[in-house]
Amino acid sequence: MGVFDTDGTDANGHEQVVFCQDRQTGLKAIIGIYSTALGPALGGTRFYPYESEEAALADVLKLSRGMAYKNALAGLDLGGGKAVIWGDPARAKSEGLLRAYGRFVESLHGRYYTACDVGTYVPDMDVIARETRYVTGRSLEHGGAGDSSILTAWGVFQGMRAAAEHTWGRPTLAGRTVGIAGLGKVGKYLAGHLIEDGAAVIATDVNESALSWARTTYPQIELVADTQALITSDLDVYAPCALGGALDDDTVGVLRAKVVTGGANNQLAHPGIEKTLAERGILYTPDYLVNAGGVIQVADEIEGFNFERAKLRATGIFETTRRILQVADTEGVAPAVAADRLAEQRMAEVGRLRSIYLS
Repeated sequence: MGVFDTDGTDANGHEQVVFCQDRQTGLKAIIGIYSTALGPALGGTRFYPYESEEAALADVLKLSRGMAYKNALAGLDLGGGKAVIWGDPARAKSEGLLRAYGRFVESLHGRYYTACDVGTYVPDMDVIARETRYVTGRSLEHGGAGDSSILTAWGVFQGMRAAAEHTWGRPTLAGRTVGIAGLGKVGKYLAGHLIEDGAAVIATDVNESALSWARTTYPQIELVADTQALITSDLDVYAPCALGGALDDDTVGVLRAKVVTGGANNQLAHPGIEKTLAERGILYTPDYLVNAGGVIQVADEIEGFNFERAKLRATGIFETTRRILQVADTEGVAPAVAADRLAEQRMAEVGRLRSIYLS
């Protein structure tokens, strides 16, 4: 598949990639561990009907690398990992499949902690936890953090406030127009924060139930037909909150917003898009920086969950974003480059401490 070198090492720099299969339940999963330099890898499990195994593998490699950088910038003592289950969750998901997957997670003996992602939810984590200790994002009744989208959206909002301050001089979205692509787990909470802050919200979603929720809960949201209509609207901020690859050449070419800050992972369709954004005068706050609130929330479970402690840490995304934007200006680089450098610096400096022998 062109991902591994001839000596068996991962060309993308991953420590470990595990293919998992249980034919009786139909489980086909891939667990990617990019780095454990800062600690055990933590990242969610995505349940998605990929077109091919190659597509599933490409996604898990990209997502697990992003988690390493996200956890590093969030100040967590955790490495980066991710998993994907290849299939349609509406049809393939079952107790047996989830428990079989949990057995594979357990077989890694704590090198990887899983959590929710696209297609998986808190009740799924409770089922997986019946077979493995290494699960976060569990329900409140089981001592977990519950819905991690709550602090994901809060962190995105904090990053957006920092971007607004950098662009317009004030850390608020009051009087600004924000376009949200995707009113799912994260987008709906983000919309609430923005409306409370005094922003005007324009949104779209492919799911009719999400649109119905918006009409009922926030009738002041202006709903448009599709993403094309959204990105060509008169926006101040664009917030991609659905699947990755939202920022491609066509989108960036017509985007009218001055700031891009959203909850989706892997928003840049290919390397170089961040430069195109900068050339067009659009400030892009790296996705793995601003959407780290969710992983902060579920990581807090590992030491015994406390929501206020986790929220306080997620609020710190404002200061981290502000710092990275300042570094980017000082060094004359895109914010994505500045964020990468800071994450790599922490992984190298803190990860090096493991070379000090402890009996």
